Amino acid sequence: MNPRRGAVAAALAALLLAAPAVAHAAPPAAPAPQERVAAATITWTLERAGNPTADQQSAYTRITSAMNAAVNRYNNLSDLGKSITVRYDPSVPTADGNLNGTIRFGSNRSYMTERTALHEIAHTIGVGTSAGWSRLGGSGTWTGAQATALVRQYDGSSAKLSTGGGHFWPYGLNYENEFSGTAADRHVRIVDAMVHDGL
Repeated sequence: MNPRRGAVAAALAALLLAAPAVAHAAPPAAPAPQERVAAATITWTLERAGNPTADQQSAYTRITSAMNAAVNRYNNLSDLGKSITVRYDPSVPTADGNLNGTIRFGSNRSYMTERTALHEIAHTIGVGTSAGWSRLGGSGTWTGAQATALVRQYDGSSAKLSTGGGHFWPYGLNYENEFSGTAADRHVRIVDAMVHDGL
């Protein structure tokens, strides 16, 4: 090694050792865990005959598929809670939902869909069935601020939620041809906003 280079290296090393130490900030502590309130959930049960006929078993299969899809969508996109009892009742022309938490599906298989299940769940939560619905939707237009803001976010600043006959539109999923993944998601979010408005 060149003696001159060795002397320079030794001088640099001495300088580094003599330099004041640089304090490094300790990494930030992890935030204290915050308690999260569990979101409410919608649950459902299907009342079944002890010895179902072929017609009943076919209906149960379709209803189960429709309700599972609808409940999963509600639970993924809202913090709503409801315990729902579902029945197969061939005397019902289409399907109906009641604020008391019951949904009945009639024998018409074309109504055993996720669209129908979403729509009827909304009735069990209060759409068309609660005092809040009458107060906020009785004029023919929903007057609650949160759901109104949401439909304007979707459809523009002049959009509104129309109400009548216990139903709302757009996004009320009142007919099968209204169903799409986007419309179904918006339906759930609007129902959730209606509840926050005082449904």
